[in-house]
Amino acid sequence: MTAELVRGQNHPLVEVRLEIRVSAGTPIVAGATLGDENGTVHGVEWVAHPGSPLLPGVEVSRQAAAEHRLAVDLDAVAEAVHRVGVLLALPTGIAGPTSFGSVPAPFVAVTGLDGTEVASYTITGLTAESAVVALELYRRQGAWKVRAIGQGYAGGLAELLADQGLPQARQLAAGIFKAVEQGMARSVPAPPPLPSDGGRSRQPAGPAPGPDQSDASPNGQHPQGNPGPYGGPPPSGPQGTQPAQPPAEPPAGYVTGPTPTNTPPTPPQTPAGGPIDYSHPRRQNTAPPPPPAAPPAQPGQPAQPVAGDATGWSMEERLYNQVWGMFEDLARTTAAYRSAVDFADTRMEKELDEVLSDPRSRIGGQGDAARETARAKHSQLVDQARQVLDRDLAQLAAEADVVEPALPPAYARWDNPVWHAYRVPMEMPMALRLGDLHLPESDGLRIPMLIRLPLERGLWIDSGRTGSVDGTFFDSHELRRLALDSAVAHTARLLAVHPADEFTVHVIDPAGSGAQSLAPLVRAGVLAGPPAVGAAGVTDVLARLTQRVDLVQMAVRGGAADSLPPGFDTSQQLLVVNDFPHGFDDRAVNQLRYLADEGPAVGVHLMMVADREDAAGYGPLLDPLWRGLMRLTPVPDDHLADPWVGHAWTYEPTLTPPGSRVLDTVLAQVAQARGQRNP
Repeated sequence: MTAELVRGQNHPLVEVRLEIRVSAGTPIVAGATLGDENGTVHGVEWVAHPGSPLLPGVEVSRQAAAEHRLAVDLDAVAEAVHRVGVLLALPTGIAGPTSFGSVPAPFVAVTGLDGTEVASYTITGLTAESAVVALELYRRQGAWKVRAIGQGYAGGLAELLADQGLPQARQLAAGIFKAVEQGMARSVPAPPPLPSDGGRSRQPAGPAPGPDQSDASPNGQHPQGNPGPYGGPPPSGPQGTQPAQPPAEPPAGYVTGPTPTNTPPTPPQTPAGGPIDYSHPRRQNTAPPPPPAAPPAQPGQPAQPVAGDATGWSMEERLYNQVWGMFEDLARTTAAYRSAVDFADTRMEKELDEVLSDPRSRIGGQGDAARETARAKHSQLVDQARQVLDRDLAQLAAEADVVEPALPPAYARWDNPVWHAYRVPMEMPMALRLGDLHLPESDGLRIPMLIRLPLERGLWIDSGRTGSVDGTFFDSHELRRLALDSAVAHTARLLAVHPADEFTVHVIDPAGSGAQSLAPLVRAGVLAGPPAVGAAGVTDVLARLTQRVDLVQMAVRGGAADSLPPGFDTSQQLLVVNDFPHGFDDRAVNQLRYLADEGPAVGVHLMMVADREDAAGYGPLLDPLWRGLMRLTPVPDDHLADPWVGHAWTYEPTLTPPGSRVLDTVLAQVAQARGQRNP
């Protein structure tokens, strides 16, 4: 997952060979500075720029361009280098914008060599600045990280370099711009914007290509509607030219209707002064339709949120993307708030240290006044950050109030009225709700935790915790009951969102201790058989599912997936294991590990209700099993780590309301639908 950074936020770097991609709406200059532990640049030889693009471990572009790719090898930089700064500047001495406030916000992404984005940052808030430090790669305790800087300089590149301690800043900046001016003929312009209607038409006129641009067409673009320098397919004709003999009546685009197999379609003609339509006669737009338009806001009031306000082919996909966007928005605004609070704390500590470092100001009115001033600044910064956070939380809460009632059963809580009109679906949904997520700063705002289907890993309901984040404590027996109740709720939801006879559930309860919690599933008759009890029952169920995994794997690997035995159950399989490792011998434990590792790929999934301490006797043998399962808790717990921004999200399971019969009603409909399919 790409880490979308905000100003001041950092992110660890796992790889050392990286590519930094820069996109802007106008040609800009990109360079890099190498600094010591304090960020000081000691000489011109510590700066990579178009006039001197190569330094040990760093290579930058040789020209001004709308897009850049900078190569970085952190293992190759000198040992004295602890910081690598990525700087952007607008060229001077040529016709063009003079400040970043008049151009689109630059976008910077750190990627691996395979193109996978590690972190990205959109530099917003620039006005009169003509140079900016975009990112900083820095070394801390032997590990490299990236930090979003976004520090702009109205004095331009010279002021930027001088701020980093370079003595010859003004002379170097002048030399950089001179080298850029000499090579402006090689500049790569920004891609022409697409029309507002989302079509593929382009203007026929454009600037002459430089020596680094494709000459496939007069404006440096391929005649298929894709610009040459940005990766479009090659033209079908030589040099991308049009045929010499146009038809008698030039069409606006390709000729519609059936086209003979061996006869190419008539290419588009070029109306004088008009746009060219490069649409394919039989190719539909592959982009999903735009989200529905929000109702117009009242004057002076913010726009009202709309359920499904995201892209997608269906309402289900739109809601899924909208929930994911809400999660990202909450993570981003909370990260910005925490970063602002950390900055305020650091600033206050620095100011207090300065006061205490002077013996004359430690006592007396001067020192007290300085302390009060530092604390007042701290409170002001925190209050400003909290106001922004509260504003964003209010918007997200308003959106959640609209989205939650519109969710389909697979995404909805058990208390949602949508379950009152539940019907067994005809196809599997794209995702499933496992619970809710929230952060300490937004305790009242819950974001649905959705996972994609089919399940890619098993689930582990941890029955070993004795406390909750809200301070509530449970005894071991109560927690085990809550864990199995949570597992039953998850199982019922999985049964409810799959079509009839496309999801089969097996249960292992060796000691029979879960009979009360399992009663809704047993009473509805939706299990493949009675819960297996005793060592013999454990052995029988595991043997059958292990054999199933082996058989499907052999069929798939042998290319004979259609040759499974007659009557073979092709539905998804779920094994619910309660009270592990009671009733399991060494062979059964190995079979369980095998199902957890190999089962999801062939439709066999695992849900365990267990306390890891009960299986401590197996030592590290079961460590891969626990790591391979997604850990959930029966009570609220902040155990879900977010590698994107480093948050610890509090997970809260979704259980049926006390006294509600919704679970029995839904399971009864599932059983009825199965009975109709198999009379």
